[in-house]
Amino acid sequence: MATDNSVLVIGAGVFGLTAARELQQRGYRVTVADPGPVPHPLAASNDLSRMVRMDYGGDGLYSSLGADAIDGWHRWNTNWGRELYHEDGFLLMSSVPMAVGSFEQDSYSLLTGRGFPLEKLAPGDLANKYPRWNSGHYIDGYFNPRAGWAEAGEITASLALDAQNSGVSIVTGFTASGLLQEGNKVVGAVSSDGTELRAEWVVVAAGVWTPILLPELSDRMWPVGQPIFYFKPQDPDAYRAPSFPPWGADIPRSGWYGFPANSEGVFKMANHGRGTRVHADAERVISPEQEAHCREFLAQSLPSLASLPFHGTKMCLYCDTWDGDFWIARDPERHGLVVVTGGSGHAFKFAPVLGGLAADALEGVENAYSERFAWRAMGEIKSEDIRYTGE
Repeated sequence: MATDNSVLVIGAGVFGLTAARELQQRGYRVTVADPGPVPHPLAASNDLSRMVRMDYGGDGLYSSLGADAIDGWHRWNTNWGRELYHEDGFLLMSSVPMAVGSFEQDSYSLLTGRGFPLEKLAPGDLANKYPRWNSGHYIDGYFNPRAGWAEAGEITASLALDAQNSGVSIVTGFTASGLLQEGNKVVGAVSSDGTELRAEWVVVAAGVWTPILLPELSDRMWPVGQPIFYFKPQDPDAYRAPSFPPWGADIPRSGWYGFPANSEGVFKMANHGRGTRVHADAERVISPEQEAHCREFLAQSLPSLASLPFHGTKMCLYCDTWDGDFWIARDPERHGLVVVTGGSGHAFKFAPVLGGLAADALEGVENAYSERFAWRAMGEIKSEDIRYTGE
């Protein structure tokens, strides 16, 4: 029998686990249900790495959220007793001069205006400090030391363990197929095998499966596939910080970004563009055209990797909202339902603050982000340009 403080969270990704931890700390009795294992191999919260940065052009709201998240990443490193967030900085390069109105210049202006010590690239800096890059092609940019990357899969596993240690019950083998409703109140969920879980509150944090569970939202969010590429160079130290930090190369125009080689010597890069709309259960493979696109970029920008065989490739699926903003809100028509999703390819970096936003939404507490992440109708997209939000 559900009690007044019971919460059922559908999905054990970064949205679901951070929401569960925060709600448990606020006195709720929380159960997380997921198909399992956790981290799920197909979930967006898995994989080797995710970017952590507060560089968001002129978008002061996400920049502020990113700054708060970075403080949280340092706290998590301390609490876990190991470094799963690596503050290696963020190198942002441009093949054209930075100008007012560009992602690069607007990011630089906003962050330096807030007192962050960014390092503008002077002539010769790229060749001397970051020699793997084609300094003849990238003529402008900056380095932000207050940024880095997070070990996504390890962090998701650590969040699950933390949640369990705080009293959260994690139920695996539960593939939600629908919500249970009494009148206009959501009271639980049912799995594909008929198992029912009930609670006073239901938080749907199902990532790309959210529009399947809530088809009424499928006109405002949908799964999008983006390509990821992995390499294992013979000299991995040449692809590690400080000479090879996390990077973005012409990202508002090209979408390319990547990471240093990890402890196993694997280097990851990806492209964040408009992507390809797919079904949530689509095969996670990329096309020969996407592979060729990657090779073209490497030949131009990172020639030392241009002929290196792929160590692996895959298509990563994001739950994109129509406007690229997160969806962290109560259902205005059905009581007891909160939806926490719409990562749109850039949510993981905010993991340390996502749980608080989700818990506030459940409790009806307004914060600085409530309006931006609200339950909303489809609106007009203000720009046709690719909005760089890649992890």
